[in-house]
Amino acid sequence: MTRTSFHATTILCVRKDGRVAIGGDGQVSVGDTVMKSGAVKVRPLASGRVVAGFAGAAADALTLFEKFEEKLERHPGNLAKAAVELAKEWRSDRALRRLEALLIVADRDHGYMLSGTGELIEPDDGILAIGSGGSYALAAARALVRETALGPREVVQRALAIAGEICVYTNTQITVIEPSA
Repeated sequence: MTRTSFHATTILCVRKDGRVAIGGDGQVSVGDTVMKSGAVKVRPLASGRVVAGFAGAAADALTLFEKFEEKLERHPGNLAKAAVELAKEWRSDRALRRLEALLIVADRDHGYMLSGTGELIEPDDGILAIGSGGSYALAAARALVRETALGPREVVQRALAIAGEICVYTNTQITVIEPSA
């Protein structure tokens, strides 16, 4: 019995000029079939002060969102410590280690990509992307940040639209959120 391949999403986070936005497309594909066009894979956490998005298996990502929220509650106001603690637990816990998802978490000061292999990456330029169309969105966002005066929300919107035009597992039904003040 072969395992069905799930291709789900493109998530992009951009930090610029003290502001941050995260967005994701709405497509969920199973094999070569689009199963859903309007999924929302980004959400606010910690009363809106933190934004997060996932790529990968939805049930796995929801489990990780819950775990990350627990870490944020234990380390209020300290996104870096919460991210490190989740990465450590994700890598060392036998059940969590099997989860197939990637997370991007961000607030106004920091942003991280987390994986079950212990990856915890904070980008040099404030731009993070994951998922099937992540490379396309990352390239588009870097170009837009360097060559325009657009704010983070607009960069995320336009870069995800570009990725949606290129990647067959990404659509242009985009959700963008920003943390509250």
